[in-house]
Amino acid sequence: MHQIFETIIHSFMETKVGISENFLSVQLAEDLKSDLSQFHEEKKMPPAGTGNSHSASGDVSVRSDLIYWLDRKHNNAHENAFFDVMDAFVIYLNNSCYTGITDYEFHYTLYEKGCFYKKHLDQFRTDQSRQYSMITYLNAGWLSGDGGQLSIHHPEGIQQIDPTSGKTVFFKSSELEHEVLITHKPRMSITGWLKK
Repeated sequence: MHQIFETIIHSFMETKVGISENFLSVQLAEDLKSDLSQFHEEKKMPPAGTGNSHSASGDVSVRSDLIYWLDRKHNNAHENAFFDVMDAFVIYLNNSCYTGITDYEFHYTLYEKGCFYKKHLDQFRTDQSRQYSMITYLNAGWLSGDGGQLSIHHPEGIQQIDPTSGKTVFFKSSELEHEVLITHKPRMSITGWLKK
């Protein structure tokens, strides 16, 4: 795992966007995708809002995805396996980069066909606890023509990232505006934030 962690940290330091193509194992990505699909079928994924709990808004003209919060209290083997990876990454990140991360939060995200999320920053104006954003994709066989790219706005131009299965993207929550382009088929991920 340390080599995978080094890959994402090294690319982050070079370009402000860390990327690992195989942050999760193929099996774990498939298991998590299966759970996400089941939660959707069971109607356990409500529409996401924008803002924090003090100023939440459900404006579907800004974002139109569905979410389900992960939690070790669910005692779900696949969620816990994902959290085990994240715990190891946070320890490695803190030890190698002195980031001081003490917490995190993650949710499943489903963009149904035609859905999107307009340009935004992940850190709230009234709460700076979110330090790093992480998105792990669960979409096997994704093609560029399927849409749904993560579009990151750098001062020098736009970086577009296809949401292919197992890939993880990592960047500062307060620095880079980004958006999810309209997807042409269901697009699944785990989205979250490393926090202080």
